[in-house]
Amino acid sequence: MAPISFGRESDRAIEIEEIMYIRQMLGQLRRMADREGAELLCYLIDMAYIEAGETQSKLTPAVSKRF
Repeated sequence: MAPISFGRESDRAIEIEEIMYIRQMLGQLRRMADREGAELLCYLIDMAYIEAGETQSKLTPAVSKRF
């Protein structure tokens, strides 16, 4: 995975919003996959959801330090 690159502060805020959106969509996809009984797909989505959460955590402090 490529390292996270930070541009201007406004770009960081957009990145955070995008990661939050991705994480939200993954949550919805997880519920859909669970209803279909797709265990492997649920697992893979769970991994992506965790990764999105960790990425969000890494990005959030970088923005909040300035305020």
